[in-house]
Amino acid sequence: MSSALISPAPAIDPAMNNGAFDVAVIRAAFPALQQTVNGKPLVYLDNAATTQKPLVVIEAVNQFYRHDNANIHRGVHTLSARATDQYEAAREQVRSSLNAAVVEEIVFVRGVTEAINLVAASFGQRLNAGDEILISALEHHANIVPWHLLRERIGIVLNVIPVTDIGELDLSALPALISPRTQLIAVNHVSNALGTINPVWEICQIAQAHGVPVLVDGAQGLPHGVVDVQSIGCDFYAMSGHKVFGPSGVGALYARRPWLDVLPPYQGGGDMIETVSFDAVRYAPAPAKFEAGTPNIEGAIGLKAALAWHAALDWQAIAAHEAQLLATATTGLRDIPGLRIIGEAANKVPVVSFVIDGTHPHDIGTLLDAQGIAVRTGQHCAMPVLKQLGAVSGTVRASFAFYNTLDDVAALIRAVHRAHALLT
Repeated sequence: MSSALISPAPAIDPAMNNGAFDVAVIRAAFPALQQTVNGKPLVYLDNAATTQKPLVVIEAVNQFYRHDNANIHRGVHTLSARATDQYEAAREQVRSSLNAAVVEEIVFVRGVTEAINLVAASFGQRLNAGDEILISALEHHANIVPWHLLRERIGIVLNVIPVTDIGELDLSALPALISPRTQLIAVNHVSNALGTINPVWEICQIAQAHGVPVLVDGAQGLPHGVVDVQSIGCDFYAMSGHKVFGPSGVGALYARRPWLDVLPPYQGGGDMIETVSFDAVRYAPAPAKFEAGTPNIEGAIGLKAALAWHAALDWQAIAAHEAQLLATATTGLRDIPGLRIIGEAANKVPVVSFVIDGTHPHDIGTLLDAQGIAVRTGQHCAMPVLKQLGAVSGTVRASFAFYNTLDDVAALIRAVHRAHALLT
């Protein structure tokens, strides 16, 4: 598992032990992993849905509530000033983690879903009937439905980059799909359902040659490495806090500054204006004009802690560890009779989606839970690609993070063998 766009970062403790990656040290930072479920040690393999939180994140949120809880930007008292400073420090941390050029290019949102809806609603005001949005067949519903809403509302055309039978984008088809009416390309960095790492740098290069902006759904990218939006060359990049070991209900949209300056606000309310009268409204400059109302302050503070912790990890060592998890799980599961892996792209994060002939994914997931193993079953908000690849009822998805171990992989394989024996 590797990608030039999810690239290594410098390493410092606590993820290192005498120069070697130590998964036990990592696991010790996550309280939720230190428990039993149904009498078994928890094996948490639902990381593509949400990740567990290190103690440093939990303590950051706790500290805010205990000592600094106040609304931001509008208060002159000490608590408000402290809360505002922490919130804006979180914005700077997001800028650093994505390598955005300036902090004003970071807009706080609830997560990737809101970020994409923000772009669809705001950028969408520039569109007319017949204009085209180009997405891929690998997309999460969050990068499909907002464009359907625009199609229903104003009559845009939605075109789709095809995917191969192993779950890779057919990039050779992309140039022919771009027409003079193409206004935006919106693709994910990593498929949540299959683990495929998409060649977003190449997509952006092709798009730039045609003068078309690119939105990248980065929900599954940042949890597995370091993302550099300037190197990628995208115009928009969306991330969710809960996918990257931070709180839920908070995320960020990176947008190149020229876009933020010209796009209209997404929502109206307090803190996104300079002046208001019954005759006229003057909006605040970006990013404030896209952040109406009281935000998830504590979530942003927790996100800062998560991203700072994330940035300190040894991503070269983690890439090797995650590649070993993926290879071992893939090989072991393939040995189970009737099991078929859905999505075998050459470049993947550690996600294994599979089906077993004659069984329903939900039944397998229930039996795994009885063994203390948490996986995700169903369509994973990716119905189009799973239907294309023959997983009409969905899949069982085991998604690993760097705190998972080879013992977790072994437990998964044993439990799937047992489930297979019971169900077939």
